[in-house]
Order: sequence, then structure tokens, then C-alpha cells
Amino acid sequence: MNNANNRVSLSFIKLNSAEADKFTANVIVKLTGNPAFPNLPLTVAALSGQYNVFHVANAASGGGKVAIAARDAAREVLDTSLRSIAAYVQSVAGQNLTMLLSSGFEAVSSSRAQSPLDTPNITDIEHGDTTQLLLSVSAIANARSYEVQARTGTDDWQTVAVSAQARNILLDGLTPGAVYDLQVRAIGGSTGSSLWSAPVSQMVT
Repeated sequence: MNNANNRVSLSFIKLNSAEADKFTANVIVKLTGNPAFPNLPLTVAALSGQYNVFHVANAASGGGKVAIAARDAAREVLDTSLRSIAAYVQSVAGQNLTMLLSSGFEAVSSSRAQSPLDTPNITDIEHGDTTQLLLSVSAIANARSYEVQARTGTDDWQTVAVSAQARNILLDGLTPGAVYDLQVRAIGGSTGSSLWSAPVSQMVT
């Protein structure tokens, strides 16, 4: 157990629509059946319903001002619910960082001073849909986000994801059957970013 008084980060309210979609989906996965949080201020099913409304509205938001307004309204409802859940998670797990992170939320760094960032490592790779991989990396203190690059063969490295969270980073639009080299770095700290991690190879199935 970590006896520090950890605070849940509310940085998710600053995420763009695509990042907010991924973040909320991860929180739903992490909270489903999580015994550490038995008395959520709203059920996972209710949060999933709000997320589904936002997800559909976000996908349709290219349809003009009315569609954008619908997306923003759904996002406001979702952010309000996530804030409420975040407060509950902090009240339950404020002194247990492992428990806090198991909710899908991130913790605010206890250090106010900026410093060079440690280099993250790729800790897990899972297969999503046909063109997707889900990447998890080691969380780095003071990191604002994580940048993932990929390449095939001797091609140049290309950024394929930037995520505010360290777990279940979605890599989409990949080629089935191709083997990708993947690397990650943390963004933030006094130097702007960490060093790149050692590359890890993975075939997309």
C-alpha cells in the first residue's frame, strides 16, 4: 500500500473527443466487476449508457453545427459523471495508488517540481479488432502524456498515438499480418520528453 494521499487527476476533462472516448471506455472496463469500488455514485451500466450516447454523437460530429452541439452536450454529461466517480475513487483509494490506478483513472503527481522524465517501457500488447493493438506502458511520474511510434521493416518511425493514460493505448489503422516495431516516450518534465523506450515487435492479426 502507498500511504501517500494521492489525488485523482481530472485532466480527462481537457482531452479531445477521441481521447475522451478512449479514456472513458478504459474506465468502464476497469470498473466493471472491480471489487475495490462497490458503491459507485452511478452504476457502470449507467456510465456505459452515457458513453454510448457520446460515442455515437462523436462519430456523427462531422455532420454540422447541430451534430457538434449534440456531441458537446453528451460530453458535458459524461464529464460530470466522471468527475463524480473520480471523487468517489479518491475517497476510497486516496492512500492506495495501486487501487486508485485499477479504476482506470490517473493520479496527480505528488511532486510539484518538474524534472527529467524516466523512460517508460512497453509492458503489455493485446490484440483488438483486425487493425488494432492495445498497448500498455509503465506509468511515469510527472508525465502529461505518452507518445507511441511504429514502423514496419526499415520504414521511418511514425507517431501512431498520443495518450494521456498509460494503459490500453489504442493503435488503430494497422495492417493485418504486418509486423510492427513499437516504441514509446513520456511527454512532460523539464526536458519536454523522455528518451524512447527499447523497440518491441508485434504482428497484427
